[in-house]
Amino acid sequence: MAHLRSRRRPALTLPLGLALTASLGFLPGAASAAPADSPAITASSATADAGALAYVVNTRTDHRTLASVKKAIATAGGTVVTSYDRIGVIVVHASNPDFGRQIRAVKGVQSAGATRTSPLVAAGTTDEGAAQVLSKAQAKSLAAQATSGTEPLEADQWDLRAIGADKAAKINPGSRDVTVGVIDTGVDDTHPDLAPNFSASQSANCVGGKADTSPGAWRPYDPAEDYHGTHVAGEIAAARNGIGVAGVAPGVKVAGIKVSDPDDGLFYPENVVCAFVFAADHGVEVTNNSYYVDPWLYNCMDDPDQKAIVDAVDRAQLYAQKKGTLNLASAGNSNDDLDSDALVDDSSPDDATPVHRTIDPHKCFDIPTQLPGVVTVSASGPTGAKSYYSSYGKGVIDIAAPGGDKFQFPDTPSKNGRILSTMPGGQYGFLQGTSMASPHAAGVAALLKSAHPKATPAQLQALLKAEADNPGCPSDPYDGDGDGVVDATCEGGKRVNGFYGFGIVDALDAVKK
Repeated sequence: MAHLRSRRRPALTLPLGLALTASLGFLPGAASAAPADSPAITASSATADAGALAYVVNTRTDHRTLASVKKAIATAGGTVVTSYDRIGVIVVHASNPDFGRQIRAVKGVQSAGATRTSPLVAAGTTDEGAAQVLSKAQAKSLAAQATSGTEPLEADQWDLRAIGADKAAKINPGSRDVTVGVIDTGVDDTHPDLAPNFSASQSANCVGGKADTSPGAWRPYDPAEDYHGTHVAGEIAAARNGIGVAGVAPGVKVAGIKVSDPDDGLFYPENVVCAFVFAADHGVEVTNNSYYVDPWLYNCMDDPDQKAIVDAVDRAQLYAQKKGTLNLASAGNSNDDLDSDALVDDSSPDDATPVHRTIDPHKCFDIPTQLPGVVTVSASGPTGAKSYYSSYGKGVIDIAAPGGDKFQFPDTPSKNGRILSTMPGGQYGFLQGTSMASPHAAGVAALLKSAHPKATPAQLQALLKAEADNPGCPSDPYDGDGDGVVDATCEGGKRVNGFYGFGIVDALDAVKK
């Protein structure tokens, strides 16, 4: 890791009954340390890409195979945008409509496919509903109700109190040696609540598949539209500095790794591959992933394009795990049972005309959420009940965290059941979604990493589960929106179940135990 650790730290004691198994991928991966060696695509070649598709080509990682495959890519009419030789993932642009079939037949290619269904042109986030931005008058009114020793808007942060984060901050607000990478729409590092904790050296723009670390490249393209990443960053690490709100881990650092496309706001696979590799290579201990990889909500392994997408992203996130990064991801807002026999997906592909299809979530994967070793987070509301929109599933959900729920009302000045956090331009606003749940869990993971700096990603995941508080399945039929119709069925017991996994994260326990 990038930061030296004290040898005087107490040994990590793990709770009994939680197996600490290595995170193993279900697809072939590799981890040689060779850097990416292909240049970024140039302006002239980008012009030539009009009408082209983007591809990921996944290969063995020996130099001979990589060289021969790159030669075959050129022969088939493809242009290498960048190559992550260490994991055997090559990002390619090609106009040849038969490129995918041709390159899959090349010796050494293990999978290959298009990362989108529409040609390249000169938001797949998991928040639910529109943002509610506070006006200056509203913010002033709420701040007037602040109590001594709290942030001006903290009275409306029911979510911090729900997981003991307000009390945890008085014991251990988190270490400056821990960074959480926000893989998202970009982060406004000029926000007064984020600037004190922002790490520019660990931030980048990964749009296009190759990291751009020029100053400010990580900021949102359009602050009015691309507010998602800034909101997420505040939930994790907004500073306790007498301004605005507080984050779950206000003492740790936060980095922004932008992956949303400027034209359509989507999170394409090559961007996400770049983000995981960049985070790992720049000492990021935890990543938050509040999105699904576009254009497919579920990627089916019997489709060569979708299989290649799963393979490429899996290789990248496993590489990050092997380098010491814990990855957390939101469960999604479809209220889907991810352990069911069949689900209807009528939103994919979201970069073209969607098709209606029935999929098996055990064979078609929401990524990075369902990748091995990734912590899958469902959402809860102010009462502790599962949020009405949150996807769930026994054996799929690892933990739960506050994500907000407009049908659950907290005892706060605004009575707003959504999550209040930072917005671009120094503003604040309410959002809800599993997008908001995952960063709460990432903040707790950062507190755990602060307390146990030598803990591996597998150990951190075990601690998250051990210190979570599980309310168990509800005794009454679940009706999340109160319309009298049963919306979901919780399976499992008090220790682990489909709504909460091992339970709702507990920031106070993370710093006390």
